[in-house]
Order: sequence, then C-alpha cells, then structure tokens
Amino acid sequence: MRQKIIAVHAIIVLILGVLAFVIVRQSLIAAATSAPLLSERAKRDVQGASARLQVDALRMAQWAASRATEPGPRDAVSRATDTARGDAAMAACDAILVSAKKEFPSSPPTLVMIVDKAGKVTGRNGTPLSRGDDYGTPYPGLKEALAKGQSGADVWVSKERSDQLLAVYAPIRDERGHGLVIGMPLNDELAQVAEATTGRGVAVIVAEGDGLRAAAGSSSSEEVKATVERSQGDLKSVFKSGQVFTGPAGEVFVAAAPLDGLGDGHHAALATISPRTLVPGVETMAFPILGVTALGLILVGFAGWFLGGYILAPITELEEGLLLVLNGQTDKRFELDHAELGGLAYRINQLLNQLMGIEEDTTDEQGRSSMAPTAADFKEAMAVDPGSSPDIPADALSAASISALASEAADAYYARIYGEYIAAKKVLGEGTDHITEAAFVSRIQGMEQDAAQKQGRPVRYQVRSSSEGVTLLAVPIA
Repeated sequence: MRQKIIAVHAIIVLILGVLAFVIVRQSLIAAATSAPLLSERAKRDVQGASARLQVDALRMAQWAASRATEPGPRDAVSRATDTARGDAAMAACDAILVSAKKEFPSSPPTLVMIVDKAGKVTGRNGTPLSRGDDYGTPYPGLKEALAKGQSGADVWVSKERSDQLLAVYAPIRDERGHGLVIGMPLNDELAQVAEATTGRGVAVIVAEGDGLRAAAGSSSSEEVKATVERSQGDLKSVFKSGQVFTGPAGEVFVAAAPLDGLGDGHHAALATISPRTLVPGVETMAFPILGVTALGLILVGFAGWFLGGYILAPITELEEGLLLVLNGQTDKRFELDHAELGGLAYRINQLLNQLMGIEEDTTDEQGRSSMAPTAADFKEAMAVDPGSSPDIPADALSAASISALASEAADAYYARIYGEYIAAKKVLGEGTDHITEAAFVSRIQGMEQDAAQKQGRPVRYQVRSSSEGVTLLAVPIA
C-alpha cells in the first residue's frame, strides 16, 4: 500500500512540476525575447548614448567659447610675425590645456590649438612642429563655423591623419578670424558615455566610400565593430534617412543613431548592441521549479510512508485477528484506538458477538452497565450491588447465594449458566442453534477476566431474563 500511495502522488507531483517548468520557461523566453521590446530597448540605449555624447561635446564647446575670448588667445594672434604668433599661441594652448584637464578630469583633452580662418594651425600645445598643418580641408565644418563666427563640435576621424577626436571649436573674434580648437580622445569619451548609459560597448561609425567603418569605440566595443561589419547594408539607412535604426544581427540586437549635433550630422553615427533577450539567463530561470519538484517528490515519499503505515498497521491487526478467529480463537476481540478504523473494529466485535451468541459486556470498571438500561433491566443490574435498591429480592444477593455461586465447580457452573442462557433465549423465541457450548464458555471466561481486572476481585455471572432480552450480570464472589 505504501508503494501505491507514494507512486500515485509522486506521478502527480512530477507531472505538475514538469508542466509548470515547461509553461513558465516558455513564457519567460517569449517575454524576454519579444522583438518589439528588444527594438525599443535598443533604440533607447543608442539615443541615450548619442545624447550623452552630444551633451558632453556641447558642454566642452561652451567652455572653449568662454576661453577663446580671454586675453591669452587674443593676445597671441595679435602678434606681428608668424613666429611670434606661433610661440604665443603655443603658450596660450598649454595654459588652456592645464585648465581643461582640471575642468574635465573624467575625459581630459589632449589637443589644444589655435587655427586661422582657413583651419591652418597657428600654434598648438606642447610642440611647434604642427604649425601650418591644414585641418580646414579634411574637416570643412571647422572653416564654416569660423567663417560664421560660431562655436561647434564634430567627430574627427581620419585614417590618413590617425585622428580619433571629439573636437570642439570657438572663434577668438579677432580681425583675422582665428579660432580655438580643443580635442578629446574619442575612445576615452565613448568609454565614459558607455559607462553612463548602456553599460555595454558603443562605437562611432563613419561612411567611407560605399561602405561603413567603425572608427572608434569604447574599451568593450570589439563586438560592436564586428557587428557593424556584418550589418553594413542595414546601417547605411541611418546616413541616408537620418533616423535611428534597430534590428537583429546574429546573436545580438544592433542600433545606430546619427550624431545630429556633431558636424553636419550625416558623416558619423553612434552604434550600440544589446543581447537578444531582456533578461540575461532567462532560459535557466525556470530551473528552480525542477528543484522544487524534486523536493516535492521527497516529501511525497515521507508522507506516503507515514500515511501508509498509519492505515496499514490497523488493517494488518484486523486481518491477523480475524485469521485467529477463523482458526478457533473465538474469544478474540479487537481493541483498536484509531480515528478512522476504530469504529470498524467495534462493529467487527459486535458481529463476532452475534455470530457466537454472546452478549457484549457493557459494564464499566465498577461493574455497572455502561448502557442506558430499561426500567426492567435497571433492577436486575442493581442486583449485583448489595443494598442499593429496596426492590431487589433479598435472596438475590444473600451471602448463601454468593457462597453457593462461588463454591460451585467450574464445569458445573459453566454448564448450568449455558443451559439457563439457552433456555431463556428459547422462552423469548430467539434462535440458539448457532450458539455452541464451547464458544459460550470461552466468551464467559474472557468476560470474567475483564470484570475481575476492573473490580479487583473474582466474579461469576448469573443469567437474567426479561421481556427486553437475556443479560449476563457479574456477581463478585470474594
């Protein structure tokens, strides 16, 4: 029985556990890999990173504009000769660089230079060697801004010049149209942007001929650059339409946004990638359900073992007791203290008493009836208690009667009360064919032992008959 209880409940727990695992796992995967949600997240990531980059550039451009109007740069470009202007410009650039590093410690500039209205270097920080270098031709946005007397920012990326800079510039507003240029390493700035926004790699992509190139990126941008190479056809739409692009690219989701605030907004864009799931490790999130299922199986085993024992033990006791009755132990009765099967044992005892033709002993520990007697039975029950009722015949409890009952030979005593019992039954018209003397005597002996234990002294029984039936009354004999 234990095995059946455990097996049935274990199968139920296993089916429910596996079904819950499959449903929850599929639901999590479906929710975490939703294409619209992934696209929206990628779009927010790239727009946030792009905005952060442009805000940093704007802040640097405003700072550069304020420094360009100071006496140092204006004095440097007012010198009479090219050499004097170059030396004074280099000194001014060195001073501005020191201030810039204090102002922007997270991504300090590395390049500060003063250029003329054509974009040629008048002087730069740290070296006189780059005087006369032309920055206006490769980066026409610089010349346009100076010609209009406006500040600006741009992404300077060039393989030939090995430039990877986030450049800002501001007019000095002198009669010759000079301007101040400050450049920050683009990789360092992108690392700051990635840390503050997506937490993943970002890269600047530029159009080169018919293709695209990832020109610069954060420290973790290698996968971004590889993704850009695989997705050039899709990412070209960013430069044509000026709109954000998002879409799947192998095992990741790629997004790109134009850098509208840097230069003309059509030659550079910012690209990011994100996993193709909203929740990392979503496929393993449902595995705790299997652990709970295993725990459920263990608990089912313990509960089934306990429940099986609780039911099986009394059933085994009943089975073994009935086998003893079948083998001739007709006085066998069951005293089973069990919430569920105790009533069954009581009914089996009643059945055995009826089959054996023996009345159930209903006396309590003092020899009194534990059942509510009728008026006729009440006097007979009181006959065993001397002096308790004036209606009891005097000879019923006389010392001579008790002495005679006590001195009667056992064989004669059992034969007599058997005969009296059968005779009384017949007078009442009850059948007695099924009541054998051996079974009757065995039952009487068992009742005497029980009554003697309750009262603490030997007892013998007397047969009493009334219109209500035949009863056996215990009489103390010592």
